[in-house]
Amino acid sequence: CSSVALDMTNFATFISTANGKAPIARRGKAKQKRADLRIVGLGLVVTRDGGIPLTWHAYPGDKPDVTQFPAMIDQLRGRYQAVTAAAGVPAGAADMTVVFDAGQNSEDNFAHLAGSGLRYVGSVPASDCPDLTALPATVRGIVDQDRFGGLTAYDTRRVVYGTERRAILTHSPELHESQARGFDGTTLAKAGKKLDELAATLARGKTRRSRAKVEAEIGKILHDTWARRVITWQLAGDTPKDHRLTWRVDPSARAALEEEIFGKHVLITDHDDWPAAEVIAGYRSQSEAEFSFRQLKDPRVVSFSPMFHWTEHNIRVHTFTCVLALQTAHLMRLKARRAGLHPSVRELLSQLAGIGETVLIYPSTGGRPKARRMTTQLTGSQQQLYDIFELSKHAPRS
Repeated sequence: CSSVALDMTNFATFISTANGKAPIARRGKAKQKRADLRIVGLGLVVTRDGGIPLTWHAYPGDKPDVTQFPAMIDQLRGRYQAVTAAAGVPAGAADMTVVFDAGQNSEDNFAHLAGSGLRYVGSVPASDCPDLTALPATVRGIVDQDRFGGLTAYDTRRVVYGTERRAILTHSPELHESQARGFDGTTLAKAGKKLDELAATLARGKTRRSRAKVEAEIGKILHDTWARRVITWQLAGDTPKDHRLTWRVDPSARAALEEEIFGKHVLITDHDDWPAAEVIAGYRSQSEAEFSFRQLKDPRVVSFSPMFHWTEHNIRVHTFTCVLALQTAHLMRLKARRAGLHPSVRELLSQLAGIGETVLIYPSTGGRPKARRMTTQLTGSQQQLYDIFELSKHAPRS
């Protein structure tokens, strides 16, 4: 069985057309917050082994990612069928599993996936499955100590997006600890700081904001669902100058939230025959797609942005070139890994960039000076990469 990971992201591009618009570049949620930028969405399908891009799909940046899922599935199915046919694999004998996160979930997308003949491993937000997250820890068992350490899981079936599906509740001690640390150190800390600032402003008695406006601001500060569950507050006073705010973190609510949510994932799949360990391993390959996007956005690796192209055609060509560069880099990383080296893409490219060529000029003894071209001195890792990629074929000869 083979599996691939699917994910979506977006990039910014400059637009300078007659009306300031292009079909594939639209106003979206640009982090740069600049009027001269538009957003281009990019969907990517990569292999589970090595993160090699198989297919890509560019789309307008103002469209939700979930709406692009069918187009990606159709492209993947067409290319997969062409490859298996060229390899002489009988129709129906091959099996491909698509791995994706909860951002692609919808009843229409699952129906489209079922009609494509592709299998899937996905996820559902743990907060959407209170019947599973409320189960005691005793129902979960260790999955595979050697592969996943203390990860525990509970394998069951439940109705998800209108159909009964296999669902696996997992709990990771490492994720639990990370979420608890991030929640206390970031989410609660930021909310608490803003509430303290608001309380100090109200305490000076010079505000003219009505109770409704103050409560709306508190609601904005506590926009995070988890923060709202554990922070309680009271707003006293009947007039703006008398408003006083007090707040606290409810320890019992904080403990209940941690017990219910932290460290948990709910995976769904149509692979009823796979062991839970294989489903979990398949879902974790989603990180390959996320890693590929990090490489695309890394200016020292592929450097997708900034994109200075103003027409849809040029944007598509730019996207194709970047995905091709990513494919090449990951194929090189895979080849190095199979030879026993495990560098990151950035490290691999850095080591290769350090391999150079120099020219030695020997003093003349009466005739023309002699010149000798030779490869620069190599480090241990560079020598290994030199041999793996057979760079001697392109090196200057003595």
